[in-house]
Amino acid sequence: MQPDDLQALVETRMPFGKHQGVYLADLPGNYLNWFAREGFPKGRIGALLQLMHEIDHNGLSELLKPLRRASNNQGDPT
Repeated sequence: MQPDDLQALVETRMPFGKHQGVYLADLPGNYLNWFAREGFPKGRIGALLQLMHEIDHNGLSELLKPLRRASNNQGDPT
């Protein structure tokens, strides 16, 4: 895992498939489980999907909430 991987989960959208355009952090657990069974794609997207699967599977999705808020407030001048 790289230091910026958790931030990438809340900023990266799924580039293909049934849930194209959905943030990786918002992908449903059954979709992540499907990748776990069938195999994750190669490269960075596969690594991020695998990380998100581990987070979801272990009930740790709450860890991403502060990152979501920080990501949403980046452009906020207040």
